[in-house]
Amino acid sequence: MMKTPMTAIELNGEIDEERRLHVDSLLPFPGPRRVRVIVLTEPLGDEWGELELNEVEWLRVAARNPLFAFLNDPEEDIYTLEDGKPFRDEV
Repeated sequence: MMKTPMTAIELNGEIDEERRLHVDSLLPFPGPRRVRVIVLTEPLGDEWGELELNEVEWLRVAARNPLFAFLNDPEEDIYTLEDGKPFRDEV
């Protein structure tokens, strides 16, 4: 079963004290209609704990993220150890 492609729009808004989302303008299409919402926000800070990840933690999170699953495809293996030059960080 093939799904219909989704249309993306960008709106600004705010989240109130009761964690409800309010957008600043009317939506450009009629309702009622189901929508899928992706919220982009500044980092939450201490409210949700320490958000700074060290390199090992970042790599662990990225390795488990399904967004990068395509990298497991053998067609993505386009480089070998013989490609390029070694990088020596002189810190």
